[in-house]
Amino acid sequence: MLALSRKKGESLIINNNIEITILEIKGDQIKIGIDAPKSVPIYRKEVYLQIQEENKNAMNLDGIDALKKLLK
Repeated sequence: MLALSRKKGESLIINNNIEITILEIKGDQIKIGIDAPKSVPIYRKEVYLQIQEENKNAMNLDGIDALKKLLK
């Protein structure tokens, strides 16, 4: 993991097309702005993990077996 220090108003660039800017710092909370192409999905980690879990549950064996039967 790369750890960087930034101050309010400072930014960093990822992959030449994603800019992350520190907008506000209040106590232990930091507000960030993300400027990225619309094709780049951006999720809070807890939401991303929930999506991954739901996708995993949707791919249960019964669903795979039903899909195999459908494709035969």
